Amino acid sequence: MAPEDIQPYLIQVKGWNLVRAEKIFKEFKFKNFKESLAFANKVGALAEEEGHHPDFAILYNRVILNLWTHSIGGLSENDFIMAAKIDQIK
Repeated sequence: MAPEDIQPYLIQVKGWNLVRAEKIFKEFKFKNFKESLAFANKVGALAEEEGHHPDFAILYNRVILNLWTHSIGGLSENDFIMAAKIDQIK
């Protein structure tokens, strides 16, 4: 995805941020580790269904997700679709 094509997609997924025009990331905050883990498991299930797997980290009450299309080494429209679907989980 060309850098100039990213912004129209990025404004549609609130709270997601761009990293070097290669990835988008978002941090989700929860009350405790149990809630963070439950969310991460839901994201994992969605990722399996969609065949689109984010990189993520669980830091006690926070989950940080990075989305990018591994096969092309950058962003695609599918990353933004996945971001929107993840936002519906929380």
